Amino acid sequence: MEAVALFLKTIVLRPYVFIFLAAFLFSAIKLIGWPRTWRFWLISWITAFVCEFSSTRTGIPFGWYFYNGSTVGQELYVFDVPFMDSISFSFLLFASYCVALGLLLPLNSSSMAEHLPLKPLGFEVKTRTSWSVYGLTAFLFAFIDMVIDPVALRGDRWFLGKIYYYPDPGWHFGVPMANYVGWAVVGLIALAIYFLLDRRLPPLSPPHPITQRLLLGIGLYYGVLTFNLGMTFWIGESFMGVSGLLMHLPFLVFLIVRLSDCRRWQPTV
Repeated sequence: MEAVALFLKTIVLRPYVFIFLAAFLFSAIKLIGWPRTWRFWLISWITAFVCEFSSTRTGIPFGWYFYNGSTVGQELYVFDVPFMDSISFSFLLFASYCVALGLLLPLNSSSMAEHLPLKPLGFEVKTRTSWSVYGLTAFLFAFIDMVIDPVALRGDRWFLGKIYYYPDPGWHFGVPMANYVGWAVVGLIALAIYFLLDRRLPPLSPPHPITQRLLLGIGLYYGVLTFNLGMTFWIGESFMGVSGLLMHLPFLVFLIVRLSDCRRWQPTV
């Protein structure tokens, strides 16, 4: 009963995490179905938790950092790791996966027209589990943390709270580069396991329209990014906010250009 009570307190304390989690479940089920969604969630959560548990004791793979326990009794912890923290990796990895798919999936000219002016994409298992998607997803996963972690480190200045610290702060707004390497490691391990399962599960009937459903996951990525940039500017860290915005803007522009089918905006005569 105590664990249930702490879980309910966690939802009250971190509602934005569970909103993003709900958005992940909705978008993932729409795109890849429930059998693949729960596997993706479980694999990514366990991988993240094991890596966080290891890093707070051995410094591997994120480098040394510690949770200070300031919210013990206010939210659920699994050992010394906040439940909401490790569970966040799941929706962030899926969102990164969707952005990578949007950037790399081949165009499918034979597909039926989308409901929106979007270019149709292929969704074959070989392309959605390719090496290029694998690598780009891990990169985008670590890349979004380059906005998340600096503002989370300053959680005492907004409603996150000061929940962790690095004994040896790094040059990227106080965050060591080992942390971002650790994020990439989590992504690579979780994706490797999930991709193996994806290839072995019964074939997935491509949902229609692919691009429209893929936008749900892409929207989650940029929704999380917007939330964290908003917090960054709100606490007065303008340089940090502009830096994060400029880092991600080229990818967003390229994604819009690649997926938009301007011809469908043109009125028929």
